[in-house]
Amino acid sequence: MSAAVLAPAALLCVWLGGYWFLGLIVVGLAAMGWEWRGMCGPRRGLRLLGVLYILPGGLALLWLRSDPVAGLGNVMFVLLVVWGSDIGAYLLGRLLGGPKLAPMISPGKTWSGAVGGLIAVLLIGWAATVLAGGAAPRAMLIALVLGVAAQLGDLLESAIKRGFGVKDSGWLIPGHGGVLDRVDAILTAAPVAALIGMTMTYGGAVWR
Repeated sequence: MSAAVLAPAALLCVWLGGYWFLGLIVVGLAAMGWEWRGMCGPRRGLRLLGVLYILPGGLALLWLRSDPVAGLGNVMFVLLVVWGSDIGAYLLGRLLGGPKLAPMISPGKTWSGAVGGLIAVLLIGWAATVLAGGAAPRAMLIALVLGVAAQLGDLLESAIKRGFGVKDSGWLIPGHGGVLDRVDAILTAAPVAALIGMTMTYGGAVWR
């Protein structure tokens, strides 16, 4: 129920852009900052690390969406890669199982799941060129890089929670834990996408 309400609202803000998207990012950053503060507890030397962890992802999303022509496509490409990685990892991981990817950090993740996630993002990169044009090899390579960043972001947040001794980052999303639990992969994938975009000699879609 939470996902059915929040996901369409977030996607609508992505679609509308402008102040709607800015408001979404500000609210998301505030929620994640509140969760980080709660995990830190009395350990105030650690709060600055939360800023360094959370803020780049939000700023990267704003920069990606700011392109008047390709902004919507850029953000949606990042989101689709992250979601595809999650879905592919879940499906192939459940189907094949096998050796654990990082048992000391996240016991539920397997190498087969990681491979499944990367296969999914390669397909998304290819689909992006079919639907919106561009060179398939480049788009698939960029999707692969973002997929790896997304999986590392997922593992990073798991390691952070383990370090704080908590299961979830918070309880703001009923049935889903905290906001950080839902966007951990985006926090690492979005800055990588922005860096790729900044290296381009022309504007436009990141995957082209």
